[in-house]
Amino acid sequence: MIACAIATAACIGRGEAAGCNFEVQGEGRVAAVVDARSFRLDDGREIKLAGIEVADRAKATTALTALLVGREVTLRGQDDTPDRYGRQPAYAFLDGGEMPVQTELLRRGVALVSSEIADKDCTAALMAAEAEARTARSGTWAETTVIKNAESPDDILAGIGRFTVVEGRVLSVRQAGATTYLNFGRNWTRDFALTISRRIVPAFEAAGLSPKSLENRRIRVRGWVEARRGPRIELLRVGQIEVLGGN
Repeated sequence: MIACAIATAACIGRGEAAGCNFEVQGEGRVAAVVDARSFRLDDGREIKLAGIEVADRAKATTALTALLVGREVTLRGQDDTPDRYGRQPAYAFLDGGEMPVQTELLRRGVALVSSEIADKDCTAALMAAEAEARTARSGTWAETTVIKNAESPDDILAGIGRFTVVEGRVLSVRQAGATTYLNFGRNWTRDFALTISRRIVPAFEAAGLSPKSLENRRIRVRGWVEARRGPRIELLRVGQIEVLGGN
């Protein structure tokens, strides 16, 4: 599966349940790749690949160019509202492909699954592709620094404003006002923590991931690093968290 030929559309998602198979939002021929995760159609529309963050811009641009330029694509998504740059977010499917091209970028290790996917089936499909790359140490996963250690707050804080993946054990869960903190260290002014607002908690509880149940569990979390005393990642969606084996 990992060695799928770059130009073979049927290879993308072969043998997997269809994920991210949302409503069709349009079709077109790809005229050019604009950057590592966006491209332009013949009719001038600019498309931004939804569901991923770029891990290696140069390699992602090269792969995307080989995959898409001159090819017909079907665009699927839940919301086609353009972003502030006028780009339509979408999952791009090549003719005959069961999974979007995002899957191939993830398998090559040049992209990471975004923290902004609301659909659980789509999240699961993309996470499976990312896991393939991680196991095979493909692309960016050949580096040991891709996943940050929750016990190294300075290392995490160095990535402020960046999309980051962090692993560690939740030492404590505390609530302060309308915010719950999942703490990975004992010094709350310095150590790494996750924050979750009261309005988001019911979604996590419905998924069997109540904040308190994560205490003393090892988890992998992804999101944008903020500096609020120590480094923080805000939890907005259940798909941001993976519970790992062991404590």
